[in-house]
Amino acid sequence: MTVNPDVIIIGGGLAGLTSALHLSKQGLKVTLIEKHNYPHHKVCGEYLSNEIVPYLCWLNANINELHPTYIQHLKFTTQNGKSAQVKLPLGGIGVSRYCLDDFLYQKAKANGCAIVIASVSGISFSDDIFEVSVQDQILRAKIVLGAFGKRANIDQILARDFMKKTSKWMAVKAHYSGDFPDGLIALHNFPGGYCGISKIEHNAINLCYLTDVEMFKKYKNVVDHQKHVLFTNSHLKSFFERNTVLFDKPLTISQISFEKKTVIEDHILMVGDAASLIHPFCGNGMAMAIHSAKIASELIVDYYAGKITSREGLEKRYINQWRKNFARRLFFGRILATVLGYEVGIRVLMRVAILFPAVLTWIIKQTHGNMKQIKWG
Repeated sequence: MTVNPDVIIIGGGLAGLTSALHLSKQGLKVTLIEKHNYPHHKVCGEYLSNEIVPYLCWLNANINELHPTYIQHLKFTTQNGKSAQVKLPLGGIGVSRYCLDDFLYQKAKANGCAIVIASVSGISFSDDIFEVSVQDQILRAKIVLGAFGKRANIDQILARDFMKKTSKWMAVKAHYSGDFPDGLIALHNFPGGYCGISKIEHNAINLCYLTDVEMFKKYKNVVDHQKHVLFTNSHLKSFFERNTVLFDKPLTISQISFEKKTVIEDHILMVGDAASLIHPFCGNGMAMAIHSAKIASELIVDYYAGKITSREGLEKRYINQWRKNFARRLFFGRILATVLGYEVGIRVLMRVAILFPAVLTWIIKQTHGNMKQIKWG
């Protein structure tokens, strides 16, 4: 069977679902392919900067319906127990991907988007048309958006350069019940990584940490690694001892790559983590995924309306707008990640944060957008 939508979206995370909502709202026929059933948990910090919330409302996706936690402050601690706290310039919300992705999925279905739960087995581009193979279907469209996340089989199919390199990073995530302050996101440093903690909907607590794979391999399992490594930070030790895990077992993901990626690959417009992954310490990955989907969707609407007259023009404008909005953030994110990779860098940053909180606020601003950047309508 052959299906011919206007746009095919591969991947149903934040970027893919946002694109589906935007494009269908503008009258385009959309087919979205996602390999997992909804709802499902994902390894994620589950913090969404307020810079993107009005745009979601424009998409008729009022996130307040999910009863998220509202976050205004950041606390940063080192493994020797020192801490600094600042008010976040924009603030944000805590909401689980389990709820948020399913919420957007239901909105996309209501908008008339076709959702295919399956894996893509092949993709080709010829005579200005894509062919995407999935199950017993061949989908054809002029435009394909790649929204398949950090690392996926489709990256191998496309032979993307970053897939040739191994990464030293893995991430672990779980939800907890217990005691944690409202309105706060905490970032706790430990040997070989750091951990983010904040509340999400229904008073649950999300904990997600990034760690060096070789450090992790020294121990038998997640629990032993936490006890021997994360517990060196007294703030983390106290959290684990005072709170109760809600998952049967933590979620893990390995081979998290922060290598530079191409924004367009074989004429596929990449959005979200498929385009680039900002270091999780920056706390802006969810907002960037949604913002990149907005940029791509607006240009695709212009392309179908005849305002952009060629594929080459579409691709050039997407690359330019993507760089304009995200290149600076990614640059500062990489610098910050490098600094925090060394104990001396952590000590210097902490001293600066304690003596001059405004400097830490300035650093946060460099990795985030602002309300003026994200216009719509």
